Amino acid sequence: MKSFNNLYEQIYNFDNLHLAYLKARKNKRYKKEVLEFSSNLEERLIGLQNELIWQTYKPGRYREFYVHDPKTRLILSLPFRDRVIHQALYNVVEPIFESTFISDSFACRKNKGTLAGVKRNEKFLLKELNKNKEVFCLKMDIRKYFYNIDHEVLKNLIRKKIRCKRTLGLIDVIIDSTENPGIPVGNLTSQLFANIYLNEVDHFIKEKLRAKYFVRYMDDMIILHNDKYQLWKWLSEIRGFLKTLRLELNEKTSVFNSRKGIDFLGYRQFSNYRILRKRIIKKNYRKFNKFIKSEASIVQINNSLQSLFGQCKHCNSKQVLSNVENILGEKLWAQIFLS
Repeated sequence: MKSFNNLYEQIYNFDNLHLAYLKARKNKRYKKEVLEFSSNLEERLIGLQNELIWQTYKPGRYREFYVHDPKTRLILSLPFRDRVIHQALYNVVEPIFESTFISDSFACRKNKGTLAGVKRNEKFLLKELNKNKEVFCLKMDIRKYFYNIDHEVLKNLIRKKIRCKRTLGLIDVIIDSTENPGIPVGNLTSQLFANIYLNEVDHFIKEKLRAKYFVRYMDDMIILHNDKYQLWKWLSEIRGFLKTLRLELNEKTSVFNSRKGIDFLGYRQFSNYRILRKRIIKKNYRKFNKFIKSEASIVQINNSLQSLFGQCKHCNSKQVLSNVENILGEKLWAQIFLS
């Protein structure tokens, strides 16, 4: 396997740091800490550059908060200057690992995403149904994935492709930047590290098990096959392989007939159509009911409505939109579209 050296100079190169700054501030340029950093940009970038050159960089303090969507997740957010460092590292090392990823991994990658993952799985389902009367689905989900990524296992996987000692030193500092187990959900580098970690599973499933119809979006994984007993056998082998990475599947992992619909990446997929998953539908109903009770602004309601339209245009959703219209009322619905 080819490995890479002499990367560190590329990371602290001033042009790379400036590009990292531009990417890190995207959609955040008017936030207070971004404005403060930008007010003396050249000096601050040179300061970061010197910290990298002399290997004195130490991560700032994480800001902690929780999100509930629907699971409660602890999010750790670094100061803006640290996010510039992460982006600078990402710019250099991400292409190295991107070339090792399988084409059917869809999370946190260019030209991929949830809709691409849904369409790929749908294509696989139709292919199997053209050959077989019944198609079964193995749906897998890692138990608390980000929080259970083992630091030492991750470092060893990264060292398979990178042998530049100073780059590895920076990566180790970032991986060990929190006392919490696993890696922080909020870091840009965590998205890459998480894909590197499960890339081992991707290649095991595709090359060792030779599962033809496999799709992964971060820790959500789908395998389709006409033989449910083959899927149960593969599931046992996958559980064993995951133990080598110190991971395990959660209780939602199951094998079922695809005729029931495959709940994957926000949609429920059937052979000839897809609908929004029930959880997303109920969440939107609650949101719009809350808007009515709190007398939310037209702008706020319209922003949420446009987001729902974005999801609904890719599935059968007439009933969902009709119900939302009823919640908002004919007058408010018309007012939104005339505004």
